[in-house]
Amino acid sequence: MKGNIDADLVLQAMIDLENYDKALIISSDGDFYSLIKYLYGKNKLERVISPYSEKCSSLIKKSAQEKIVFINNLRKKLEYQRKPK
Repeated sequence: MKGNIDADLVLQAMIDLENYDKALIISSDGDFYSLIKYLYGKNKLERVISPYSEKCSSLIKKSAQEKIVFINNLRKKLEYQRKPK
């Protein structure tokens, strides 16, 4: 059975809009395009984090503009590095 979790998350983000300063969206799914576009326009979008730039919806890339980052581009910053002995 498929749920409507995307729609539920978008609706909850809008219901709670006045209860937060900025939103952080972690997704590559184009279903969040309208929410991202709205939050960006209202200066409520902190950042969109997407796992891979190649698989990210073009609608999200367009609507998030400079506020999108891709985890695959942050690998060197996020990767665990053992300290030399």
